[in-house]
Amino acid sequence: MRRLIAFNSVTVDGYFTDVHGDMRWAYDVKADQEFDAFVAGNASGGGQLLFGRLTYELMAGYWPTAAALKDNPVVAQGMNSMPKVVFSRTLGKATWNNTQLLKGDIASEVTKLKQQPGKGMAILGSGSIIAQLAPLGLIDEYQIVLTPVVLGGGRTMFDGIKEKLRLKLTDTRTFGNGKVFLRYAPLR
Repeated sequence: MRRLIAFNSVTVDGYFTDVHGDMRWAYDVKADQEFDAFVAGNASGGGQLLFGRLTYELMAGYWPTAAALKDNPVVAQGMNSMPKVVFSRTLGKATWNNTQLLKGDIASEVTKLKQQPGKGMAILGSGSIIAQLAPLGLIDEYQIVLTPVVLGGGRTMFDGIKEKLRLKLTDTRTFGNGKVFLRYAPLR
């Protein structure tokens, strides 16, 4: 069975988007070659990316652009070439390269995707998807990049979770730019 990872950058005060849904704060830190290599390694690792509509629109509006290819060519190449799924009942069509639009029940669709052969899958952003899948035990791992920024408001990646979700820390890594990578497994 394919593994599903939820990956998000989170502020020190616990938000993955600001009050306007913007995630650009995650990239507003000093340059760090080690962190850049870490991100490039993730982007070239293969697998399938899963998005909700809002995150999909943000990503599809940036990664296929000339600016993304100039500023971060390795990550742009990975993001543009990886297979992607966007879950939306309102999006008319998905135009970003290698993207499949799924309009059905998210939990049912993810269960089907997990049973298919292939590399793992990663949810990027998309807090509403995390809130729907986490209580059902469909997320196998949470990868969080704690970023040294305080927003004072926004959305948490677990908005909508109604019951306590217990996690076990399995790995950490600290970077020179102040970011800390945290890997958690759900306790079942």
